[in-house]
Amino acid sequence: MSDFERKFGRYAIRNLSSVLIGFYLLGYVILLMAPGLMNYLTLDPYKIVHGQIWRLVTWLLNPPTGISAGPDILFVGIMLFFYYSIGTSLERVWGTYRYNVFILTGVLLTIGMAFLWMIFCFAVGVGSSAYIDEYFASAALQAFSTYYISMSIFLAYALTFPEAQVLLMFIIPVKVKWLGIVDLVYLLYCLLRYPAPYRAAIAAALINILILWLKAGGWMRISPAQVRRRNSFRRSVRSASQSRGGTKALHRCAICGRTDQDNPDLEFRYCSKCEGGYEYCSDHLFTHVHVKAGEAPRIQAPGR
Repeated sequence: MSDFERKFGRYAIRNLSSVLIGFYLLGYVILLMAPGLMNYLTLDPYKIVHGQIWRLVTWLLNPPTGISAGPDILFVGIMLFFYYSIGTSLERVWGTYRYNVFILTGVLLTIGMAFLWMIFCFAVGVGSSAYIDEYFASAALQAFSTYYISMSIFLAYALTFPEAQVLLMFIIPVKVKWLGIVDLVYLLYCLLRYPAPYRAAIAAALINILILWLKAGGWMRISPAQVRRRNSFRRSVRSASQSRGGTKALHRCAICGRTDQDNPDLEFRYCSKCEGGYEYCSDHLFTHVHVKAGEAPRIQAPGR
């Protein structure tokens, strides 16, 4: 735990996903009941510098789906449930503080990129247009919604749970890592092809994911540190197997009993919250019940 977390961790918002979903729902209600009101709530940097500072917060009500066509109730319900599920999963594994930092970083990066986009517009002469007010208003309404923040949450989920499966169209089981790759390729395509305000919002989401990936530790399945540990572990297993004739396992999961000898591609790690130095495979590292002194882990049959 860092000093910053010790000092400010108590201010982290628990179950932040519920707060975000509440913002989304309120935004959809506004779109349905008074769509013109959203024009006064968006992340418009031009109007913010002219005194409408509430937009620094109220733009979070601009929901992730398209505005021009209006929200589809069924799609909105499925989407909100999905983002709530993956958000709570991330908070449970990362911890409330880390999840709060990730969301806050995404919000601040989006705000910062919106102002950089405005500065760029004035630098290239767009700011001299007689329709500059309408230009910024339209771009802010369409580009600076919570859509790309939501996509960054999904990318973070794919990095943390790459082997998890979801049912595509409620039928086809697909591993999250493949959907994450599709999501990333789509964002990169949009970054190259979309107009400048969209590029600013997309860049904010991608920078947030890059920061997360570079700073991630053992709490993320796909991270630089995790890749180094995995490669080091495999080298040590091969070396030990050669020196001992491959007859003795170095690692054994305290839950399912699987070993590195029988499953050389399986990753094993010790849990810092369990008392007694118990080791778990990657399938049970995040799902086991923490063991206290004098207790024993809850064993299940191998392969379950």
